[in-house]
Amino acid sequence: MLSKGNCIVGQSGGPTVAINASLSGVLQGVLESDSYNSVYGMVNGIEGLLQGKYLNLSETFATRESLDTLSVTPAMFLGSCRFKLPHYEVAPEVYEILFKFFTTHNITSVFYIGGNDSMDTVLKLSSYAEANHFPIRIIGIPKTIDNDLPMTDHTPGFGSAAKFIATTMLEIAHDTYIYNIPSVTIVEIMGRNAGWLTASASLASTAYSTAPDLIYLPEVPFSLEQFANDVRALQHERKNIIVAVSEGIKDADGNYISATGTSVDAFGHKQLCGAGKALENYLKEHIGCKVRSVELNVTQRCAAHVGSKRDIDESIQIGKAGVQAALDGDTATMMCYNRISDAPYKIEIVSHAIDGIANKEKVIPRAWINEAGNDVTEEMITYLRPLIEGETSIGYANGLPIYCDITHLHSKHFFEHLEEN
Repeated sequence: MLSKGNCIVGQSGGPTVAINASLSGVLQGVLESDSYNSVYGMVNGIEGLLQGKYLNLSETFATRESLDTLSVTPAMFLGSCRFKLPHYEVAPEVYEILFKFFTTHNITSVFYIGGNDSMDTVLKLSSYAEANHFPIRIIGIPKTIDNDLPMTDHTPGFGSAAKFIATTMLEIAHDTYIYNIPSVTIVEIMGRNAGWLTASASLASTAYSTAPDLIYLPEVPFSLEQFANDVRALQHERKNIIVAVSEGIKDADGNYISATGTSVDAFGHKQLCGAGKALENYLKEHIGCKVRSVELNVTQRCAAHVGSKRDIDESIQIGKAGVQAALDGDTATMMCYNRISDAPYKIEIVSHAIDGIANKEKVIPRAWINEAGNDVTEEMITYLRPLIEGETSIGYANGLPIYCDITHLHSKHFFEHLEEN
């Protein structure tokens, strides 16, 4: 056991409905354990900490009411970054800054909440700590709407995004069916190499609506010609056709349908845009009917007003579990959900070594996609359905949701004051 000291928590990557619930879980776990003096928060993740940006969260969240509000606040209270931590052999000075901070502030545990690239940060920090004999626990807490982290049944944030997508798809169906003219509506959904989010659109299907009628995922090679044939075949059965498509669909040669030029982000990921528009233009040329494309874009990430209660509850639990894991002596691990059963739905939270998770990706099993590659199977729906269950309780004022104040993320005065102190 480590001596009682302080801990620090950071968030990075893309925002979700549930990442602040995991932050709330960490804070609740710390309070309940009474094993740390203070909890600090990195502002803008590991990059912000390198710039000296941090908060004392023990002072900010001192009441149960404040923690409850944090749990239903979307995106990241602490802010995020897209910073690729270099290997310590390449840039030892970066690690010297970070670990000097940990030593100066008596940090005995680090909790980092994020997705694939964030787990790479956990791996590198853990490796440096081990190589240099720093007595510090470093725990990864998963987050990503993409649901593509390995070893965990699903990821915090995915259930709420899936609920939003399914709800939006059903509402689009209601919008589309009112017109007595043939039409095709294409809904583009996030997902670079893994189609979990797009697959969740399948949950929108009801006794009166077949939408989405076609589902295309990155896991199966995409053909424009076959796509047009699929649409033509359905036109003999129904007037309005609704299609769910992942932004990352690729042709048989592995080329993204929506890739634009050679632009890449800080992690070398190809910049994607316009899969839905590309398919819209193709159908307009080859199919004689009204065609429209809808890109959900960032709206699917932080729609807290239609969040999944199960997602929020589990995200709090996994944050708490991360604290307990650190107190039990774990380090260089990520907390994971292990599904025990579908009906009744039951999970347990366990930890897995970070080197088996970082820089790896979980995609949809081919068996969960139909043979034609244009829909999902019942196994997929069985997996998805429990994750969107339950509705969150959000307070309102003047007709708008009550969320945490995030002035510190955009106030120049705040950081000037921080530097003075």
